[in-house]
Amino acid sequence: MDSTVINCKPILKSALFSTLFNNDQDIVVSCSSFLHLRKGGILFSAGQEAVRFFLLLEGDVKIYKIDTDGKESEIARFTGGDFIGEFDFARSAKYDAFAKAEKDSKLIIFPAYGKLMDQLTLENPHTVSKILLCSIEMMTNRIKSTQKIVMENMSWIQELHRKAYEDPDTGLWKQVFITDEISRILEKPTALILLKPDRFKILVDSRGHGAGDEAMIHIALALKNITRRLGRGWPIRFRSNETGLLINKCNATEAEILATDLYKAISALPPVPAVDGHPEFPFSGTVVWGVWPTDSKSWESLLEDANKLLLDTWRDGGNRIVHFTGANT
Repeated sequence: MDSTVINCKPILKSALFSTLFNNDQDIVVSCSSFLHLRKGGILFSAGQEAVRFFLLLEGDVKIYKIDTDGKESEIARFTGGDFIGEFDFARSAKYDAFAKAEKDSKLIIFPAYGKLMDQLTLENPHTVSKILLCSIEMMTNRIKSTQKIVMENMSWIQELHRKAYEDPDTGLWKQVFITDEISRILEKPTALILLKPDRFKILVDSRGHGAGDEAMIHIALALKNITRRLGRGWPIRFRSNETGLLINKCNATEAEILATDLYKAISALPPVPAVDGHPEFPFSGTVVWGVWPTDSKSWESLLEDANKLLLDTWRDGGNRIVHFTGANT
């Protein structure tokens, strides 16, 4: 790095100095300096306090982060006319990345090397107080701008969120959705209704995995139809062919009705036609339901114990509805 004399007035374009009077602007310019950064030079490093910021007059500066494997990843690029580190400076933050000149670059820095804001506060308290007010306004505007972007893209964010938790084969929510979101969606009382189709292995072994996949799509539709009719709840694929419903604000009376509706919907699915010596395959299902916290004080216990009851009932022949209570365990 080396420095020379140059007109530092362009630094006044910063939002930090937007409302300063002429005499205050003169102080800012006198406390700024010119910096010539050679190609490959480091402007600042990760972990370093942002005690100054920069206006890039000419050149090319890139910002890099280093991942856990030690690999450098470019996250931003600045060219002539761009301010660098302005927001970090306003927040008195620490840099979480490093900046490197990709070619010889000319910059204005504020405050100049050898000066710090503490020193400027002692020398020009009124000017520094106005700069601090501007920094607060700049951060507020930045936050408002970010909120506006988020609101304008809310549908896109929701779609991204949905895709992350959606089972691609059935369109049901994945079980990980419950793991990640249960603290947000759990409302007393919450019903858990579990379903496991009977004799599913026979269907797959005799008709192939394609028939199993098609059956799961029909089962998923039956689950979705219930939540659509209610206007609330989540149809979920837990594992393999085990699915179910999570319905918040659902008492035992309503949960029993919904469990019965699901049982009937599965039994009403069109049977798989007979083919190549294999008989017609009619659908039936094993359904277990329970309500938190009525049937289990712990949501985690309800999920675990109701699933165990589901498997035991299914192995015992299935094709029925069972209400899980603590007495079942």
